Formats: sequence, structure tokens, C-alpha cells
Amino acid sequence: MRKTIFLLLAFASLFLGARVALAQTPTLTPRTDLTQESEETIGPLEILLQEQELGPVWPANPLKYAIRNSVASGVPPNTIILLLLLPVVATIIAAFRHLIGLRGFGIFLPAALSVVFVATGPVVGIILFLVIILFSTIPRLILRKIKIKLQYLPRMALILLFVVFGVLGILFLAPVFRRPDLTNVSIFPVLILVLLAEDFSKVQSGKSAKTAINITTETLILALVSYVFLTLKQLQELALLNPELLLVGVALANLVLGRYVGLRLIELWRFRKLISG
Repeated sequence: MRKTIFLLLAFASLFLGARVALAQTPTLTPRTDLTQESEETIGPLEILLQEQELGPVWPANPLKYAIRNSVASGVPPNTIILLLLLPVVATIIAAFRHLIGLRGFGIFLPAALSVVFVATGPVVGIILFLVIILFSTIPRLILRKIKIKLQYLPRMALILLFVVFGVLGILFLAPVFRRPDLTNVSIFPVLILVLLAEDFSKVQSGKSAKTAINITTETLILALVSYVFLTLKQLQELALLNPELLLVGVALANLVLGRYVGLRLIELWRFRKLISG
């Protein structure tokens, strides 16, 4: 419960104040940053709303009118888009779980990690992710090696100390590598990544290191796939201009997905010899 509340607060902070540096090449148009309130981001989205012709409010357009009124009152449209796309991301993660077999750390943490990638960019997000995982594993191995047993909370506080040293090291080295996107990273994406490191430690303490690495890798894959969908321009426009259609589609997809009881793709590959025989 406390972790859920913290993640919700972190989400809200990402929506309101994350300052990110966008990676841009001369041949590609810059991606829309959903977590940053800027004139370049809000302007095109407001133009899309202004150009949309609305029909009667009921029964098909209540959300469209609500979005239009909220944006007119000052609510950033990128925040609305991100909120509407979170159920889509959750559905995608559930589909990967039930149809393909990727587990990850549930639904909430891969979704949170995908928002981190939107806020920081995938390269910076993966760097911070790997650093935090590394520096959350080192103290556990040290404590196991010297055979010091600690209660859970003091042990996690000690792990957090190592994680802070690791992240500070990355920030201190950012000018050396000339990566301003690392120096501009917000504290809240880092805190979400620290939560993921805590889950990694829990899995590692209860299972083998190989299992923990596999689940963490699957979480990273799910987050990257979710990031792609969050930054997909066509999906962003669909969420903003046709939210009713999007949410109904998500609800139907989950109803169909929830009734699937067949083998997953990973299981089909694992048992392919038995099935063919």
C-alpha cells in the first residue's frame, strides 16, 4: 500500500515538473515529451483539439468535451494523454504476460519504468537502471560474503546508500562524458528506479540470482515496449481526439485477454519437442 501511494506521488511529480533533454537528430523530428510542459509540446496538441469537430455530447463524446474544457482551463494536454495511455500500457504488459510469457515485476513497475524512459529518454533511463541494479546488488553480496545478518529495513537503507553513491558517480561523470541529459535528470525517475532495485533485491533474496536477473531483464523489455507505445504519435493523437474509442477498446481487449487460458509462446517453444511428438 505504501509503495503504491509513493508511486502515485512519483507519477504526479513526473507529470508536473520533470525537466528532460530530448535526443534529436537532423533527419528525425523530435519526439513529443509527454512529461514536460513546454510551448513546443502543448502548442501542436492544442491545435489538434481546435481543429477537431465535435458532435453532440451524449452518448459518444463526453470525454472529448471534458478534455476540451480541461485544456481550456489550463490542464496540459500532454498530461491527459499520458493518463489515458497508462491503461493501454497496462494492457500491453498483461498481453505480454498471458500471450508471450514475460513476467517482470507485475504491471505497475514496468509501467512506471516506461514513464521514467519518457521523462529521461531510453538511453539515460537504461544507464540509470543498470547502475542502480548494480549498486543494489553489491552490498547484498558483501553482506553475504562477510556473513552479517541485518533486519530488512536497515539492510534496504544500506542498499539505498550504495545506490546513492552509484547515481552520484554517474552525475559527477556526466560532464566528463559530455552528456547534459544525465545532468538534467530529475530525482523522481531515480526514486522509481530505486523501487525497482528493491524488488530486485527481494527476488534475489528469495530465489537464485539467475531468476532475479531474468525477471529484471523481462521488466526492462516490457518497459521499453511500453515506452515505444507511449511515444507513438498516432496513439497519442487517438488518445487525445478519440478517448472514448481508446478506453472502450482497452476494456474489450482486457475482457478477451482475461479469458485466454492457452499456452504462452515461451511455453510453446520450451515444450516444442513434446508437442510435436
